[in-house]
Amino acid sequence: MGRIKRLLERLERVLALAETLLDERAPGPLGTGDFARYRAFRWERAVPGGRLVAIPDPLLFDLDDLIGVDESLAALERNTRQFLAGLPYNNVLLYGERGTGKSSAIRGLLARYGDRGLKGVELDRSDLVQLPRVLAALRPGRGHHFLLFCDDLSFGPGEVGYRELKAALDGSLEGRPDNVCLVATSNRRHLVPESMAENRSARLDEEGELHLGEALDEKLALADRFGLVLGFYNFDQTTFLAIVNHCLLRSGIEDFDDVLREAALKWALGRGSRSGRTARQFVDDAVGRRRLAESPPES
Repeated sequence: MGRIKRLLERLERVLALAETLLDERAPGPLGTGDFARYRAFRWERAVPGGRLVAIPDPLLFDLDDLIGVDESLAALERNTRQFLAGLPYNNVLLYGERGTGKSSAIRGLLARYGDRGLKGVELDRSDLVQLPRVLAALRPGRGHHFLLFCDDLSFGPGEVGYRELKAALDGSLEGRPDNVCLVATSNRRHLVPESMAENRSARLDEEGELHLGEALDEKLALADRFGLVLGFYNFDQTTFLAIVNHCLLRSGIEDFDDVLREAALKWALGRGSRSGRTARQFVDDAVGRRRLAESPPES
């Protein structure tokens, strides 16, 4: 027993030393100067307690390159301008098909409004359980406006972070800072899968009014707490080709002929999607092929 006790004591000392070394090597809390210097940040959970870390060179996007989502984009921009002006605003949920520009729209906001004090904070959905700590870390950043951004958000059975997000959106006694706007993207309108069993639990009362089952009602309550819900959908053929043409022009190719049009449509058919992402991927392939064919052969 004495040997086991000594071994456990040594193990405790090793673990304490390792934790001390991690604390010393981890970056310290961000100060007001860091919030002014950088445009984007991310939450790192790996260090004890989690910390905000600056992103020195974030990948931004030009909002002018988003085509076919004019109505949703206009509403998103208007809400952002209200947020920056200190006016009432809403938290935002962008939902819809993959590759239609949801994440690009957020990066585009940072590019267009960064000079007006808009900052982006990237938060992985697995870190939502630490959302209260994230909000506390942003409180020293008064004078700046933060889009707290969670990409590809959805919740399966038993996943953590659901209640923390729900409370932060609406329902916590400690309100979130008024310079923080929560923004999420998702392929699901209600963020959570809905089973047939839950739909069967809905019922009509004697007056013909629909009452949702408790489980389904709980799931719908989360999405309802986003005040602004904007849809992004796959495009029709005309819009898809317009995006391809726009990307080709950006790449310096003006001859969008019938051959390229047919190739673009076959590309979309092969991927089962007429999205902006599919269009850009086709253009990357087409431009790369053309430039390779035009380059002199290697000796």
